[in-house]
Amino acid sequence: MIKRFFLTFLGSMAAIWLSLLLFGVIFVTGIVSAVMSSSDKKTTKVGKHSVLVFDMSGEICEIKGTPTVSDIMSGNVTDRRSLGQITAAIYRAAHDSRIDGIYVECNGAVAGIASFQAIDEALRYFASRPDKWIVSYADSYTQGNYYAVSSSTELWLNPLGAVDVHGLSATTMFYTGLLDKLGVKMQVLRVGTFKSAVEPYILKDMSQASRMQQEVYMNSIWNAVKERIAENREVTPDQVNRWADDLLFTMPADSAKAFGAVSAVGYRHQAEKHIAEMVDKEKFADVKTISINDYIAAIDLTDYSYLPDVATARHDSDVIAVLYAEGEISDNGKSGIIGDDMVKEIENLIDDSDRLAGLILRVNSPGGSAFASEQIWEALERFKSETGLPFYVSMGDVAASGGYYISCGADKIFAQSATITGSIGIFGMIPEINGLLTDKLGVNTATVQTNKNGNFPSIITPMTESQRSKMQSYIERGYDTFTKRCAEGRHMSQDSIKMIAEGRVWDGALAQSIGLVDSIGSLHSAILAMAADLGIDKYSVESYPRNQEKWWMELLEMDELVSTTGMDRETLRLMQRLSWLRQAPRVQCRMEDIVIN
Repeated sequence: MIKRFFLTFLGSMAAIWLSLLLFGVIFVTGIVSAVMSSSDKKTTKVGKHSVLVFDMSGEICEIKGTPTVSDIMSGNVTDRRSLGQITAAIYRAAHDSRIDGIYVECNGAVAGIASFQAIDEALRYFASRPDKWIVSYADSYTQGNYYAVSSSTELWLNPLGAVDVHGLSATTMFYTGLLDKLGVKMQVLRVGTFKSAVEPYILKDMSQASRMQQEVYMNSIWNAVKERIAENREVTPDQVNRWADDLLFTMPADSAKAFGAVSAVGYRHQAEKHIAEMVDKEKFADVKTISINDYIAAIDLTDYSYLPDVATARHDSDVIAVLYAEGEISDNGKSGIIGDDMVKEIENLIDDSDRLAGLILRVNSPGGSAFASEQIWEALERFKSETGLPFYVSMGDVAASGGYYISCGADKIFAQSATITGSIGIFGMIPEINGLLTDKLGVNTATVQTNKNGNFPSIITPMTESQRSKMQSYIERGYDTFTKRCAEGRHMSQDSIKMIAEGRVWDGALAQSIGLVDSIGSLHSAILAMAADLGIDKYSVESYPRNQEKWWMELLEMDELVSTTGMDRETLRLMQRLSWLRQAPRVQCRMEDIVIN
């Protein structure tokens, strides 16, 4: 009787639990469907004499992602747009007779320098069109935001605001002292004098080679930045340098105007009243405005018929495919460039090639797994050989090491002058923690093995000379393959590639001068160039991979969702980094972590 009671009780509890789970799935499904449908079915009408409002804030990314379950549950659902969408909308607006001008609200957007370059190019193009204007306003301009909007017809600054122009810098953290205290040694194998990604784990200061390469490409990037700012503001590059050296942001707003950094000093309402007057309205509330998000939703970004002498595509074969490759390259995982997933995307494009006119790979990656990079490279080679279609690469903020590996076979490579690329080199790292276990923790180990390498690789015992020698040969063989791929793709000798390889990082402008890059320009430039090279004047652009996030899979991982709820961003980023290190492949085509500020 008691047994039957408990069986009935447990069965009832199970039924209740399953009902609650099913209700939760249906509830979240409804929310997600509502969010996605509301985002995708906007039908905003663009009126005549409209002003496009570009709220330049938040993180500007390469790919717009769908909201995750955690975003929805926390209410953090934003209509974030990608860099490609933003710039495409600006180019489109330049030829849209309904758009009179652009109002840019500079609210501290976060992006890489090359991304800001792409925005600058788009805004410059817009401002160059007849009867088009751009007014930008900021409480204070960050350096990147200022660079991006410096071509504005008018730059307004709050009377208590500032313009931050300070130059560029990058700081590297070295962990060797910490590892020494912990009793951990990093066993490093690498090819390339400049392959400095391993230096933080084996040195306590920057090597001369690493310092030299950083000085070279950072000075080159800063020259490009200051010269463009100078051109946009009609001052000299030396004046821009003085702004940086004298810390312009510490000076009163009137000084920024006197120096030519801005054109007007006033409050937001004054800038907006001025915009109203420009479109013959008494107040800003009467101005027909449309946010860049609504404008993107209202137009067809795939249609390039707005360009002169370009008509809407009428045949499927007029499609230029843009395949995005963003993040670290991994053999498996949930984020970044996953080798198997990217190969499948390329294979799908091969199968669908009858519709395509060509393929552009948009790369924004510091590299990662050497194995996955090779698989992606090979799939792209198959795309070329099996379809006979052109294959171009457009580089974003960074396309280095593995990011360059997957790019090198392209018929043409486009990069921004501030793109970080090259870093053609390979390394491997195996930690050895015997000192931590024995000396620090008092833990001893004993190993039984059938062969002398039975426990290799081991983090408990150091490599023998024989093991190190064989691993070094393994690394060098990978480097030989890497440089061979680059030589074949760039139509250069392998010896010539090795002279500019050695793991050295280059900026886009220098990369072009040594043959690693063909042209300086944005994704937009690459698209126009492919169409021109193909001789087609009727085409559209489609982005891949399709935005089909399997959000429902997150429902099966609610424990992970709960465990990370409330965790601050830096802690979460640290945990993700430690997880990556734990699962990282032994051999890496990856550049060092560099954030240029």
